[in-house]
Amino acid sequence: MSNRPTARRRPAPGSNTVLSPQQIALLKEKALLVRLETVRLIEIAKVGHYTSAFSAAEIFSVLYYDVMALKRNEPAWGDRDRFMMGKGHAAVGLYPILADLGFFPADLLDGYTRLGNPLGDHPDMRKVPGIDFSSGSIGHALSAGCGMALAGRMQGRDFHTFVMVGDGELQEGQVWEAAFFVAHQRLTRLICIIDRNGYQLDGAVDDVIGVEPILDKWRAFGWETHEVDGHDVTALATLLRRLKADTSRQVPAVVLAQTVKGKGVSYMETEPGWHLGYLDPSDAARAVEEIKAMGI
Repeated sequence: MSNRPTARRRPAPGSNTVLSPQQIALLKEKALLVRLETVRLIEIAKVGHYTSAFSAAEIFSVLYYDVMALKRNEPAWGDRDRFMMGKGHAAVGLYPILADLGFFPADLLDGYTRLGNPLGDHPDMRKVPGIDFSSGSIGHALSAGCGMALAGRMQGRDFHTFVMVGDGELQEGQVWEAAFFVAHQRLTRLICIIDRNGYQLDGAVDDVIGVEPILDKWRAFGWETHEVDGHDVTALATLLRRLKADTSRQVPAVVLAQTVKGKGVSYMETEPGWHLGYLDPSDAARAVEEIKAMGI
């Protein structure tokens, strides 16, 4: 019988997991920024992925403003935590954060997807400071995260690697090959977050190819599993803080973040056809009104 550690849930060692009211307010404010800027930038492009960015808004906010080790104005800092995003089409929601952190001039946002502008519909690590992986071809991010985490360990560095994948991305076989590799190598500084918003381009994820039971599958692959409301910044930040601080965990951790595709705009939440689209002026005004109401 193998003596390899098995994945299991357990409390993390003592770490500061209590968020102040000011920290919670900041995380909500930055998630609001993601949604509002997504609407504005897609108005420039005239087509884009609103709903995919909206479902990940709190995940982006919590990672970049609370959990990940980063240095403002220094996107290439060697000991920064890394972020790999499988669903690269949600980059429209990430660019405003990178600009806000001083990784590139904010006025670049005003030329989003325009000829000569580095900010494309999908992120390019060769052109956009702060992007750690050129993504968009679904299924590759976890494999890239494997390499990043393994390289960090070989170099004796302390950074963590966070990988966000979409639930539809779990239909890709390469995800599971990578999951095997991470567990086998015991890359405990890699944390995978699944944006479980229930939809993909062709419809409901579980109608296209069913992916449940998700957590049972990850446990079988040797991962410690957790589930959280992906729009609750307090719960999400508390969990990710604990996972990052847990130096006794011997297996990688995966977080199933339950989200809503199009979160914040009522007609997008209930209409799956908004994976890719464009808002006319009246609909855009209504969307902005509803998004701003989230912060009240």
